[in-house]
Amino acid sequence: MRALFHATTAIVLALSTASGFAAERAIKLASTTSTENSGLFSHLLPVFEARTGIKVHVVAVGTGQAIRLAKRGDADVLLVHHKPSEVKFVREGYGVKRFDVMYNDFVLIGPAADPAKVRGGKDITVALQKIAKAKAPFVSRGDDSGTHKKELGLWRAAKVNIKAVGGKWYRETGSGMGAALNTASGLNGYLLSDRATWVAFKNKGKLAVLVEGDKRLFNQYGVILVNPKMHPHVKTKEGQAFITWLTSSDGQKTIAAFKVKGLQLFFPNAK
Repeated sequence: MRALFHATTAIVLALSTASGFAAERAIKLASTTSTENSGLFSHLLPVFEARTGIKVHVVAVGTGQAIRLAKRGDADVLLVHHKPSEVKFVREGYGVKRFDVMYNDFVLIGPAADPAKVRGGKDITVALQKIAKAKAPFVSRGDDSGTHKKELGLWRAAKVNIKAVGGKWYRETGSGMGAALNTASGLNGYLLSDRATWVAFKNKGKLAVLVEGDKRLFNQYGVILVNPKMHPHVKTKEGQAFITWLTSSDGQKTIAAFKVKGLQLFFPNAK
């Protein structure tokens, strides 16, 4: 009986060890709500896992929060969309190297009735000036995300001081893109959205795309391996495998193949 007990214990330990090794074939990816809400990861990650056997666990938050997670070592890879912040992340030693992955664009969403009269405009700053002048409801994510950073930059470019002129018409939600869109739908207000989340969004209500096409609405995504010199526990091999695949011909084709309602939502541009 004692021999049987020891033999059984050895088998259990071996299985536990094997399970532990299997669990190590996974990485944590800090990314944005736009890549999650649009459905891109549901399309992309099963393909990567099938190719490599590596699972990817996504933490989908705003770009600012994703960067903070990566700085703390709570992620192996960072995939976000605010290049100045990404460059700074690498320059400060938190990331190994930044790679372009894909792009799409931002669009100004608003009520079909368009009380600020911005529909069809090609200059986003003029549209924001009109919204501010009309004090039409505007929903801001207010969460330090890439979209929020872009929005604040556009207000500055429009020479509109939100803190000075803002009031009840300017609402900060502190939420992800999907939740902000829901708020805008409920308020019948304006907001800046990435196009991918907007196309995938179901609760559109009376909202529509009113301004698009301004070159300042370009939306670039980058991917970075968290620096193992900063955080030795980072899964360098698996994380780099994800980046290598994402920027490879296979990964880029998989990104391009993702469509919602027949529309391509992300355009690969890895160099």
